Amino acid sequence: MRDMQITVAGHLCLDIIPEWQTGTLAALQPGRMVHMEGVTFSTGGAVANTGIALKRLGFDPVLIGRTGDDPVGDIIRNLLRREDINPDYIALSPGETSSYTVVLNPPDTDRIFLHYPGTNDSFSVQDLDFGAIPPGIVHFGYPPLMRQMYIEQGAQLENFFKTAKAHGLITSLDMALPDPSSEQGKVDWKAILQRVLSFVDLFLPSIDELLFMMDSSAYDKVQQGFSRLDTSLLDDLSSTVLGWGAKAVGIKLGEEGLFLRTGAEAGATFGASWRNRHILAPIFRVPVQGTTGAGDTTIAGFLAGVALDKTPEQVLTLATAVGAFCVEAISSVAGVPHLQRVEERIDRGWERMQPTIINDSWRLGQSGVFLGPADCSELN
Repeated sequence: MRDMQITVAGHLCLDIIPEWQTGTLAALQPGRMVHMEGVTFSTGGAVANTGIALKRLGFDPVLIGRTGDDPVGDIIRNLLRREDINPDYIALSPGETSSYTVVLNPPDTDRIFLHYPGTNDSFSVQDLDFGAIPPGIVHFGYPPLMRQMYIEQGAQLENFFKTAKAHGLITSLDMALPDPSSEQGKVDWKAILQRVLSFVDLFLPSIDELLFMMDSSAYDKVQQGFSRLDTSLLDDLSSTVLGWGAKAVGIKLGEEGLFLRTGAEAGATFGASWRNRHILAPIFRVPVQGTTGAGDTTIAGFLAGVALDKTPEQVLTLATAVGAFCVEAISSVAGVPHLQRVEERIDRGWERMQPTIINDSWRLGQSGVFLGPADCSELN
């Protein structure tokens, strides 16, 4: 589709998604059977979700991950081949067990994940040949779920991004929310981010991930309903991230949309229209069937927009649109269509939801996005 190649590396697993149509989470009781309507097997993790979404949009991504030589690994590779994606860049670990996630998606609540990390914990920088990665964007997803990436204060994660930058690649990083009681939940993620972000061009976490890693007290207050998410909090978080060296930070906000903050240096990497931007893109109105993969497919739309040299307004619009297509289906990527269909739906005047976290200092800009008081689009 374009000379700028997109490579997606990191966490890869098999998602096992029971079709849960009736009943509530309270039905999970010892000794009790809960009836499901069927089951979906889907590749999961950032590598598969973002990579397959890019393929469906019309790109030809390179996917880099790690599986074992077991039945779960065979299913993962076969599912990638069905999407016309070459799995040869996926490292094979004889004798190791591949990663899987059981995704519980009851009608009455958000998803619950039963996750086994498997070969993701042994994935390392040695699994990559940066000289073989084509020029363009390299995106890394879910280091909190990959042990080699967070031990030793994130030394391998830093090495990944430092080496990628040395090879002239545009770098992108997505996170995952670790179990607070787990080993990765007790890691000093703020210190790791301070170490890594000077080599990251695009930092694309969710608000929950960012709060958990940067301010656990604020995270607890928001989760418990004692504090409300607003743009002032987003401004504080994004300013800190930019101060640590990231060129741009995009924060996924769920029903509130996608927030973007960039610094002056973003212009040198992505073009003049990216300098000092302050934007919130609302989500599009759709009937939601499932939210599995919504964040990863939103990132696919974001990376696609960057690869196509779109403006920040257009990139955020495309990202939220791809995420909206995703949630119209049960599985993580089944709803993602070709880029042409996404753009046609946007052009027909696809209705957006109204965000609740903006105040009077924000104004409506092009493509239905909102521009914050720190936005300098008129000066670019």
